[in-house]
Amino acid sequence: MRPGRLFWKFFFAFWLALLLAGVGVGSAVWWHQQGVRERLDAERDSTLAGGPRAALAVSGAAAVLGHGGLPALRQFLAEWAGERVPRLFVVNEANEDLFGRATDARTVADARARAESGDVRRPARLVVLPDGQRFLLFIPADNGEFRRLPPIEPGAGLRPPFERHGLPPPPSPWLAIAVGLVASVGFSALLAWYLSTPIRNLRWAFGAVASGRLETRVGPLMGARRDEIADLGGDFDRMARQIESLIGAQSRLLHDVSHELRSPLARLQAAIGLARQDPARLEATLDRIEREAVRLDELVGQLLTIARLDAGTRDVRHERVELVDLAASIADDARFEALANGRELAFEGQGDAEAEVRVELIQRAFENIIRNGVKFTAEGTSVEVSATATAGDFVLRVADRGPGVPAADLEAIFEPFYRGQNGHAAEGFGLGLAIARRAVEVHGGRIRASNREGGGLSMEIVLPLALAAPQK
Repeated sequence: MRPGRLFWKFFFAFWLALLLAGVGVGSAVWWHQQGVRERLDAERDSTLAGGPRAALAVSGAAAVLGHGGLPALRQFLAEWAGERVPRLFVVNEANEDLFGRATDARTVADARARAESGDVRRPARLVVLPDGQRFLLFIPADNGEFRRLPPIEPGAGLRPPFERHGLPPPPSPWLAIAVGLVASVGFSALLAWYLSTPIRNLRWAFGAVASGRLETRVGPLMGARRDEIADLGGDFDRMARQIESLIGAQSRLLHDVSHELRSPLARLQAAIGLARQDPARLEATLDRIEREAVRLDELVGQLLTIARLDAGTRDVRHERVELVDLAASIADDARFEALANGRELAFEGQGDAEAEVRVELIQRAFENIIRNGVKFTAEGTSVEVSATATAGDFVLRVADRGPGVPAADLEAIFEPFYRGQNGHAAEGFGLGLAIARRAVEVHGGRIRASNREGGGLSMEIVLPLALAAPQK
């Protein structure tokens, strides 16, 4: 099955959710790496040495100075002179080294700040002697040996490397889970809203139509959607329009039927009243009653035909017939009627057009438009009938020289009980062309009318021959 538009929307939304989750996790890792980089850069830029050896030397010297004073510290450092130990500076409050070595103001300031903050990564100690003298002990970072790695805190033991080096901990695995959960929840909520909103609109529209508001349309509520749900909304609107049209047509038909039945029934009642008043005219009255009964029977029969066509009943047999021959036979019968009324009918048939049709309906459609032309063509003129089999279609054309139909009414003449201004359907019930149109449309064809140059009306029926059977 070909993937629809909803599939692609779900596909791209799913990958968008994954992308957002990846961006969230990646951003958290990047921020962590930035913190680590900043910490390492700060440590590399430090003017003090770090590491366990520097911390041990500073701590030992500070203890000796605090308990033994300056003489003890001098002796302590003299004993370590032959050892491979960092070079220790002992600076007084005037920033002068105890051993007369030159000091760097930036290094001394860094050491004093670290000593006061208790930073153990770059050890510096501030010792106050009993006599009030204050000495700052530190080791400058003038030897690359003490700057290769981030310093390890004294007594770090077996703690993780990031703790031993004083670095920020890596992002927790729960962070990735939380980011994925937030992204999936957001995506699910958006998807639920995207799907539920049009479905709620459709549900409302179905309820509105079920309650009788046939003018309800759901298309405007769909907005700019272009997917299967929007297509469903379009189908609903077409269904609602069709139902509204059918209900309206049935209401008009019921009104027209009641009007058409009222006239012959009124004449029947009048005839019965006359018979009772003047028994001598009984025979003429009975003839009148018989004519009205025939008219009523004809009207009811045509109404039943239209009802069957509208309902799509399948009780009419399908037969395979030659449509050109069928049209020729009906035209031949109509010619006798035309000649009796001072008119002529000319028929021309070309090709073979076999099709499986409901013969009774197609025969009635052909007969209605041919006899309609004979009825309204002017006296002394000819009705031109042609039946042609083209590539895949059968075309029947009937052209008369009657009064024609106003251009605005060319579609209306196919409606039941049409009454034309120029004489068409002035006699009868106005159901013949309505029956013809429904019979043709049942077979997937079309019928149209147009005015002829020089006066008259032209009717054309087109039936597809490719269909094995008429549409149900």
